[in-house]
Amino acid sequence: MLGHNNLPDSSNMCHETTSVGLKKVIGSPVGTCQIEDFDECDAIFYLGQNPGTNSPRILHPLQEAVKRGCKIVTFNPVKEAGLVEFINPQSPVEMVTRKATRLSHLYLQVRPGGDIAALMGVCKHVLARADRDPDLLDKDFLAQHTAGFAEFRDKVAATDWAELEAASGVTRAEMEAAGDVYAEAKAVIGIYGMGLTQQVHGSEAIGLLVNLLLLRGNIGRLGTGCSPIRGHSNVQGQRSVGVTEKVSLAPVEKYREVLGLETPPEDGHNTHAFLEALLAGRNRAYVGLGGNLAMAVPDHAMVHEAWGQMDLTVHIATRLNHTHLLPGKESWILPCLVRSEEDTQNGTSQFVSIEDSFSHVYSSMGRRSPASKHLMSETAIVCELAKATLPANPRWHWDAWRADYARIRDLIARTYPDEFFEMDVRMHKPGGFYRGNDARDRIWHTASGKAEFTTPTALNAGPDGDALRLITLRSNDQFNTTIYGHSDRLRGLSGERTVLLISPREMARLGLGKGQRVTLVTAMEEDYRRAVGGLKVVPFDLPDGCVAGYFPELNPLVPLSLRDKLSDTPASKAVPVRIEA
Repeated sequence: MLGHNNLPDSSNMCHETTSVGLKKVIGSPVGTCQIEDFDECDAIFYLGQNPGTNSPRILHPLQEAVKRGCKIVTFNPVKEAGLVEFINPQSPVEMVTRKATRLSHLYLQVRPGGDIAALMGVCKHVLARADRDPDLLDKDFLAQHTAGFAEFRDKVAATDWAELEAASGVTRAEMEAAGDVYAEAKAVIGIYGMGLTQQVHGSEAIGLLVNLLLLRGNIGRLGTGCSPIRGHSNVQGQRSVGVTEKVSLAPVEKYREVLGLETPPEDGHNTHAFLEALLAGRNRAYVGLGGNLAMAVPDHAMVHEAWGQMDLTVHIATRLNHTHLLPGKESWILPCLVRSEEDTQNGTSQFVSIEDSFSHVYSSMGRRSPASKHLMSETAIVCELAKATLPANPRWHWDAWRADYARIRDLIARTYPDEFFEMDVRMHKPGGFYRGNDARDRIWHTASGKAEFTTPTALNAGPDGDALRLITLRSNDQFNTTIYGHSDRLRGLSGERTVLLISPREMARLGLGKGQRVTLVTAMEEDYRRAVGGLKVVPFDLPDGCVAGYFPELNPLVPLSLRDKLSDTPASKAVPVRIEA
């Protein structure tokens, strides 16, 4: 209504590669699995995600799957405790006996960015077995539901094992063992996180995982599918209801019909475009609903300097964070209710809606007394800002929308009638309602009308060159950019976060000592020097050629130019670096 669609959001920073890359190959921007699939799968391929720290709820279905015989094959540079074994804290017997369930049947410690090559190696072995056993592949599925298989098969045949080992960092024997698990399973699920996607060729890495699933028809039947772990509800929900900078994804005709609104004809700014405009001095104002964006983004030094040059910064927030310490020439912090606090409008307690990783939408109502009687909800603040800045329009009912959130849900239902019909009724049912997913029903909204095999342009998703590869991590004592403590008990680390994790073999090769302080420098040919100093060397079980450290402390080393080629998501998982003593 202000005349632009510059709507950078949390998805741009983390899961946009799924929204773009997965949609390209199967026509769905979200995963195809439901929770019941975890009761039926025989194998799970788990890539680039740490459930112990980032998604502990998934550990329960993983444990139950393993107990009934499912095999988990993990691809991750870091040996994460939550993927090695699990003791259920809700089980008194397990807590008393300390008897853990071994989760990963195989654990392949790939080089950062090496997932493409590792998955291709698995496919190569499966295709070799299929040459001896013609019934191994799902030929009917391949013929009816896929495109590009022959080209991919030729690419696999033309790629030798030595190339795959060098690019992946794992051995042929490991890839073949993973291929045997896949070939012998009747139903396979692929799970992945940002370790797979936050790379220069992250979209292609998703494509390779889908390739593997397609070989035996492991999408669109019970116990199978692709299941990205996508985190908190606003990552899912905002895209579902048209909060997007992309004109092609915006329901512009419905905006016109429902609100009498003519929207901009060109794409707005995603996070990367916003930062480029910020650095160029073109972005003059920022309004943020939650988040700690200035700390989450790459290139801290340049971004933070430019942030304070904006004419206006406004933060609608539940708690203070570092971004608030970078005020524009005029700056406002508007504290708002948290979701657990009661939100009363016009004398009535209000519900909000949430969408989970399995595309279920359900209701949530805060029960706690607000911290202050002066706190307003995010919705109320936005409505008041709109009233103060926009002209009157008989179809824009800001007071009514603020007074009753059900009226907003009615707008959603009118805008997306196929998925959100009777939204305000259905979301209150136990478990909410399922939005549906056509790819789960083997209806493919892709360019070819079929699920598409990816022929990769690179075997390693990281940048070229022989520099060390940096992986950024989170600890169990943090949520996104919010740090609650300096303990990382699942990795056996404590005391401080200014650390550089590196294998003992790499330490010996580079002449480094345990506890030595070093500077880490980005190894790219650019005019700007990116460096973080004072990092303590800590020996850790990592593949050769890589190092690891904490997010967001090492974000200054991530160049804004390093991002997934399809989605613009920052590539924070295979950053080329060098160590200066």
